Amino acid sequence: MPQPLISTRALNKIYRTQTGEDVVALRDVSLDIAPGAFVTVVGPSGCGKSTLLKILAGILARSSGEVSLAGRPIDGPSRNVGVVFQAPVLLPWRNVLQNVLLPIDIQRLKRADHEGRARALLKLVGLAGFENKYPSELSGGMQQRVGITRALVHDPDLLLMDEPFGALDAMTRESMNLELLRIWEESRKTVMLVTHSIPEAVFLADKVVVMSPRPGRISEIIDVDLPRPRDLGMMVTPRFGAHVAAIRAHFQSLGALDA
Repeated sequence: MPQPLISTRALNKIYRTQTGEDVVALRDVSLDIAPGAFVTVVGPSGCGKSTLLKILAGILARSSGEVSLAGRPIDGPSRNVGVVFQAPVLLPWRNVLQNVLLPIDIQRLKRADHEGRARALLKLVGLAGFENKYPSELSGGMQQRVGITRALVHDPDLLLMDEPFGALDAMTRESMNLELLRIWEESRKTVMLVTHSIPEAVFLADKVVVMSPRPGRISEIIDVDLPRPRDLGMMVTPRFGAHVAAIRAHFQSLGALDA
C-alpha cells in the first residue's frame, strides 16, 4: 500500500470561549487519505468538518494528536495544499488571470514560470477567453471556477474544498460537480471536499467520511463502489440510492443535512 498523503492520529481540537469554557470540536479523529483519492466529508452543522479542513490546510492549530502531509507534520500553511472556500473571494480590482496568479505573487514566485499553467488551467475549466474579464463580469459558477483554478495554479499535491458549491443554485451546482470531476480525472490531485449534501458526497467520492455531531468523530468511512467516469444519470440507480440511504441512516433523527 502506498504511503498516505494525509494522515491524522487521535486528532483533537478544543476551542476556548470568552467565558472560559472549553468546546470540543474534534475528538480522536484518525484518518488516512491515499494519493490521488477523492474523499468527501459529510456531517451535521457544527460537527467540526470545516475545523478539520482548516487543520489540514495548516491555518488552524490542533489541540493534540498528529497530522501529517506526505509524512511530514503539518504545522502551518504549505505550498503543497490548495484551498477552495464556499465564496471564491476574488479581488475585484484584479482580472481573472491576475486573480489566478495571486498565490504566485504571494509566494514571490516568477509569474513568467506560471502564467502558461494558469492559462492552461483556465482553458481546462472552460474559461479560455475570459482572462481579462473582472469578477463583476462573471456568473457565480464562473467565479468559483476561477477560485478552483487559483487553488491549482501552484501545482499542490492536495486540494481542500469547504462547501465550494453551497451558494450556487441547484442546476449550477450539478454542473460544477461534473466540472470538478472532470478536472480531478485530468489532474488526479488528491481532493478532500466538505459538504452538507449526502447525494453530492456520494456522487463525487471514492470514500465518504461520515462525522458525528459535536464533538466531531468519524462515525464511519463508506467506500463508494460506483464506476467512473460518472454522470448525473447515476444518481437514480439503485446502487447510488443504497449509498445515500446508508449515510442518511446516521442522521435520521437530526434533520441537519440536505436531501
